[in-house]
Amino acid sequence: MPLKTINQNEIPEEPPAKRLKTGNSSTTPIVNEAIDSAEPETQEILDSGLDQTLPSEATVSESEAVQKYEQSRGSGGVYTSSIYVDAFNLALDTVLKDEAYLFSEDETEVFAKYSSLEYEAKHLYVRLFLRKTNAWFRIAKLQYPKDITDIDTACGVLQSEEVGFADTDKEITLEDVAGLLSLEELRVVAKDAKSSGGGGNKVQLIAGLKKASKGQCGLQKSIGGQLKLKFDTRGNYVDREGHFVKIILEKIGPCIRLSAPVTALFNRVHLVFYRSTEWTEKSLTTVILSRTMKRNFSHYIVSRTSNIFPTRQSLLDFEASIKIQSSVDEILESGVTTDEGLKKVRNIFDDTYPLWETLVKEEAEKTRTAEKHDEAMERVYLRRFNAAWVYTRIIHKGVYVLGRFKEYEREREVLEALLDQRFFQSARRGGANTLPNPPKKEALVKKWRQTALRTCEAGLQDPQTHIIFHHDLQKRILKLEQKLRIPKRDHHDFGHALLRKPSERTIFGERLNAPELGKKTLWRDPGDAEGKGECSVEEMCLSVYRSEDWKGFHSEGGIVRTLFAYLFYDILFLYLPNVFETEFQTCPLDLFTDAFYPARASEINHRLVEIGNGDAPRIVRGVWERERERGTCVVGLDWGYEIEDLEEICHCFPPEGLSVICKVLCQEYRQRGSGVPDLFLWRVREGGEGECLFSEVKSENDRLSDTQRLWIHVLSSAGVRVELCAARSKKKEEVKED
Repeated sequence: MPLKTINQNEIPEEPPAKRLKTGNSSTTPIVNEAIDSAEPETQEILDSGLDQTLPSEATVSESEAVQKYEQSRGSGGVYTSSIYVDAFNLALDTVLKDEAYLFSEDETEVFAKYSSLEYEAKHLYVRLFLRKTNAWFRIAKLQYPKDITDIDTACGVLQSEEVGFADTDKEITLEDVAGLLSLEELRVVAKDAKSSGGGGNKVQLIAGLKKASKGQCGLQKSIGGQLKLKFDTRGNYVDREGHFVKIILEKIGPCIRLSAPVTALFNRVHLVFYRSTEWTEKSLTTVILSRTMKRNFSHYIVSRTSNIFPTRQSLLDFEASIKIQSSVDEILESGVTTDEGLKKVRNIFDDTYPLWETLVKEEAEKTRTAEKHDEAMERVYLRRFNAAWVYTRIIHKGVYVLGRFKEYEREREVLEALLDQRFFQSARRGGANTLPNPPKKEALVKKWRQTALRTCEAGLQDPQTHIIFHHDLQKRILKLEQKLRIPKRDHHDFGHALLRKPSERTIFGERLNAPELGKKTLWRDPGDAEGKGECSVEEMCLSVYRSEDWKGFHSEGGIVRTLFAYLFYDILFLYLPNVFETEFQTCPLDLFTDAFYPARASEINHRLVEIGNGDAPRIVRGVWERERERGTCVVGLDWGYEIEDLEEICHCFPPEGLSVICKVLCQEYRQRGSGVPDLFLWRVREGGEGECLFSEVKSENDRLSDTQRLWIHVLSSAGVRVELCAARSKKKEEVKED
């Protein structure tokens, strides 16, 4: 049955968000602190987008690459094509070729209108589409001289009734039009309007202007000198807001804004093409750039799947679920969550829960059918495009709200329902194994603790519980056993998995500049023979370690990702449906999701056993000999590391420790991409015995982040030595003595 969704003619108020270029969002923890630190919300829903799998060079040096591509169109004159239009057309043509069934006849007509546009109008639409799609623009400020000779004509085409791709400024509000003014222009308008806040910032000036517009209607003098209400030619009152809008438009000229329904439709096209709800200008150009770059890619079978969304209704359901999720995130991420906000989330949870239960049952039936036809693995990745995937995340958020309202019994029931299903958001299962606080009734406490103990034990045995949750579950089990007064002889023994606390050391050096917020400190390089070299705090500490016979890199996870790429090269490019959609990918689409591990569980577990048995040097050497000459583009792999160093590192790494680290990356590659300690060090002692060390460098006032703490836990539990290195500046007297 169709879910509650958006009508095909009803467009969401806000299109799917485009990925921010910098910064990460943070959310309120769902069940406990472990979840918040274990699953950063940078993952969101679909960070498995196509652009994530393309060569990093296409993104890192994009500006230069785009310029080179644009120059290839010819020298001088006006262009008739651009990388932006080419990429936009590629996405549209690809989707319409295999997935046209997802769009209605009316929507197909919109695509036909776009295709029939002249180049200049197309270019303008695409460039505005890549900017704030719900924003107004001053036409006089739009300048694309190489591609558009007459900006007014191009805007007129998009705003015409025949095309209807953009709005005219007839419906622009005072707040919108005032926002287009510069600060100086706004001050002049505010002064003329005699509004309050004349010397403030833009926000204060606009607020003052809006307040002034709410005053009495416009007045005009009659022939006899008396004031009377002002009417327009149609006999309507002239309100001051319309008056201010008219004055501002006379100053800045005509404006343009893209039509919301058309924008939402093209957003939908890009969702289908990129398999992602988030994209930027980079996403659009990266596909084209990767085609023009002279790079070698691994040999794999390309298979773009046309059944990501089996029906149009499933696509609309998915869009609707994302809109609901955005509402929940907006409430819970707004800082201090009010009771009113929690009630709104609770209402959304109550509306969503029955839908979610229905979809889980449907997925169970589909999975049983797929298993009969040996297609179960194909469904693992496709589940991410099911509305239930998004609703599962909302249900987890709802669990947090139930806890805030102290509805512990209901919270427990929902958590058990989340654990009973194994199809959606499996990365969150470890947190769900931690039951909420016990009830206040003393008679129920023992029963609750027994249930909590069984749940934690099941969580440890659950193959879908990620390694990062094991330590918290073990601590919870030991605590519950004490509370239940279970005899010590019957306690669980986690001695083999107890974390070794990282050792601590302090390294003193000569700091060359005073510490400033947001600025890196400069230090004297102790490894420089002349004593004049400058370096970062990490390089300073690395020099000290090298003086103690350590070899090492300031890699911040680079060496870990490189080793992973070597050790799992063949598994990364193993054929599976749906995950290789172009010939220019550096990894499968699902690497950045929790579908990667279960879809290849047999192959991954076999490789982990090989690594644990000490075969890592052999595997690394084999891949290096096959691929080094080609310099194959592989996610995370840096060919700059010498093969002799890599083999020596594999020899020094505890085999079981390296196996555990690789398993963590298989389960959560994207989330664990950051937080690895700054320095990686190794050395071979006399007799051939090797050892390795991770060192996290911190200067004054630095603190460990949640992701850094998590990696320290993972490395320590894997038997890998970790050190916290405090860098401190020598006193002036000590520097002189040196």
